[in-house]
Amino acid sequence: MKQNVRNTAVEVLLKIEQNQAYSNLLLNQSIQKAKLSQQDTGLLTELVYGTVQRKNTLDYLLEPFVAKGLQKLDKWVLVLLRMSLYQMVYLDRIPDHAIINEAVEIAKARGHKGISGMVNGVLRRIQREGTREPSDIKNDEERLSLQYSMPQWLVHRWIEQFGIEETEQMCEANTQPSPVTGRVNVMKTSREQVLESLDKEGIDGSKGELSPDAVRIKKGGLSHSSLFKEGYVTIQDESSMLVARALGPQPDEKILDACAAPGGKTTHIAELLNNTGEVTALDLHPHKVKLIEEQAGRLDLGNISAEALDSRKAGEKFAPCSFDRILVDAPCSGFGVIRKKPDIKWSKKEEDIHRIAEIQQQILSKVAELLKPGGTLLYSTCTVDKEENHEIAAAFLDKHPDFEWDSTFSERLPDPLKPFVGPAQAQVQILPQYFNSDGFYLACFKKKTTTGGETQC
Repeated sequence: MKQNVRNTAVEVLLKIEQNQAYSNLLLNQSIQKAKLSQQDTGLLTELVYGTVQRKNTLDYLLEPFVAKGLQKLDKWVLVLLRMSLYQMVYLDRIPDHAIINEAVEIAKARGHKGISGMVNGVLRRIQREGTREPSDIKNDEERLSLQYSMPQWLVHRWIEQFGIEETEQMCEANTQPSPVTGRVNVMKTSREQVLESLDKEGIDGSKGELSPDAVRIKKGGLSHSSLFKEGYVTIQDESSMLVARALGPQPDEKILDACAAPGGKTTHIAELLNNTGEVTALDLHPHKVKLIEEQAGRLDLGNISAEALDSRKAGEKFAPCSFDRILVDAPCSGFGVIRKKPDIKWSKKEEDIHRIAEIQQQILSKVAELLKPGGTLLYSTCTVDKEENHEIAAAFLDKHPDFEWDSTFSERLPDPLKPFVGPAQAQVQILPQYFNSDGFYLACFKKKTTTGGETQC
C-alpha cells in the first residue's frame, strides 16, 4: 500500500507542477479515488504538502547531483527525486534505504532502466555525501528564500515592508504545519460544552489562543465528529474568526457580505445575530454560492440569503443605504495562508498583487454606497502585503471623505491583539508567527452621518 501511496503522491505532484492545480483540491480527489486508510491519507498529505512546500530548497539540494541539470529531466522524474529527497531530509521515521528502493521501483514502473539507474545513483550519492546547507548562504534574501523555501521576489518585498527579522520569523512560521481550529456555534452551545463533547468522542482539544469562539484540536478528526455534522462547530482559522466579531453585528440588522464564499464568515455573522436580521451573501461563482447554502443548512441558519453576483455590480441590485454593516473580505494574493496552501507561493507573481489591489479598491468603492450613514464597513484579507492592505485602506479614506476610521474597532478585538492596532487607526495586521494562526488584515471604517454639512442618503 505504501508503494501505492508514493505512486499517488507522484501523480498529484505532477498535476500540480504541470497544471498549476491547487494541491488541496487534487489531494482530496486522490484520497477519495484511492480509498486510502487514515494512516496512508496522513502519509500522502505529508508527501504532497511537504514536497510542494519545500520545492525550491529541494531543487537547490538536488542540483549538484544531477549532471545534466534539473531542467533537462522529465517532470515526473524531477517530482520523484524531490519527493524522495524530502523524505530523506525532512522525515526521520522512514529509513533512507526504503525511500531509495521505492523511488527506484516507481522509476522502473514509469520509465526505462536508464532512468531508474539514474534515480538510484542520485539518491545513493546524496545518502553518502550529504547535501549543502542553505543557512550558509551569505546574501540574506537568497538565504531566506532557500532556507525556508520562499520565492526570492516575495522575500525581497517582505524585507522592504517588515524588515529582516520579522521576515525571517514569517518565513519560518510558513514552514510549520497549520493547527486545526474550530469555531463554536455560540447560538447553540458554549466553548466549554464543545470541549467536553469532543473529549467524549476521543478528540483532544483546548481553548484557542486568540478568538473567544475558537477550539484548537491537538488530536483527532474534527470534520468527522458528530459536533461538526450537527452544526455545533465549524472548521475555521482563528484569525478568520475575528472578522465577524470585529464587524460587530447587532440583532435584526441587515448585513452585506460582499465576497462571501465558502461562507465561514457569513455563517459566523448569522450566528452572532442569533438567527435574526438578514445576511446577504454575494459571490461571483454560482458553484461557490452552493457552498454557502450548504454551510447555512448544516448550522440551522435561516437568516442568510446567498446569490451569485459580482459585488462591483451590487449597486444595480440594491439601493443606496440598504445595509447597516458591510463586510468586504476581499479576493487577495493569499500570502497569509501559505501554510495551508503552499502552492500559492509558486503560482503567484508580483504583478498579480498589483492587479488584485485594483479589484479590491473597486469592490470597496462600489459597496460603500450601499451602507447607511453611521454604518460600519469592514475590509479584510488573508494576506500580509501592504499594497493589498494598508495602502488600500489609505486610498479608500482618501477617495471617500464620507468615511473615517471606526474609533470603536479595538473594543471588538480580543485583548492579545489590541497592542498590534495602530494608534488613531482602526486597522491591524496579523502575521502567522504572532498567534500561530493565518496571516490576516482587518481595517474598519465608519460612514459619517453628514459630510460638509450634508446628510448622507
